[in-house]
Amino acid sequence: MAKRPFLTAMWRYLLMLNFEIDPDVLWPFLPAGTELDTWNGRHYVSLVAFLFQNTRVWGVSIPFHRHFEEINLRFYVRRRTNEGERRGVVFVREIVPRWAIATVARLAYNENYIAMPTRHHLEKGKNGLAVAYEWRFQGNWQQVAAQAQGEPKPLVAGSEAEFIAEHYWGYSRGRNGRTIEYQVTHPAWRIWSVTDFTFTCDVAALYGPQFLPAFSTPPLSVFLAEGSAVAVYPGRPLPGQKENT
Repeated sequence: MAKRPFLTAMWRYLLMLNFEIDPDVLWPFLPAGTELDTWNGRHYVSLVAFLFQNTRVWGVSIPFHRHFEEINLRFYVRRRTNEGERRGVVFVREIVPRWAIATVARLAYNENYIAMPTRHHLEKGKNGLAVAYEWRFQGNWQQVAAQAQGEPKPLVAGSEAEFIAEHYWGYSRGRNGRTIEYQVTHPAWRIWSVTDFTFTCDVAALYGPQFLPAFSTPPLSVFLAEGSAVAVYPGRPLPGQKENT
């Protein structure tokens, strides 16, 4: 792992909607050298919305680009190495509010970032915590929102929530066709159980019609992670792969 992170930030209030999906939908997105990961025999795709705070790139804080929302769609993979198994995520699409953020992420990791207007609402009170994330796509505001109660609790070893939250590697396809691997570090998060949620999205237009069946049924789970400081390290191509010609 590189000694100096590419990006540091606080990730806060990560709202995660987790759906079962047919693995055939995911195969076209799978980077070479990785394989699909499952929990209890199920393949998952997650819509994750959260806040970036105090963002720094190579240690530099960029004005007007420190605090923003991100909404992403991701699925789960693993890679076998001589040091053991690495569990990671692959992003289908990542939404951020500014083109500069999207451009830097595409250049650094060739991730599928797009820029569109976003906003959020956070309310803490006696009845718990309410969060909402919105993005404006094709002229319409779309939303994921949830209500949580009580105090956040530590992840339970072997649980579905641990499978969803505890991934410390990211994988993407480089422009030359080689798989890029990068590490993300953070302490284990505490989570709230969600008591109510809403989700409004033109799934077919934003992610593709192949994702409609997964989103046409209720999610297997919804939870809200407290978040923490994170560090994202520079990516590197996997060894032993040939470039596309």
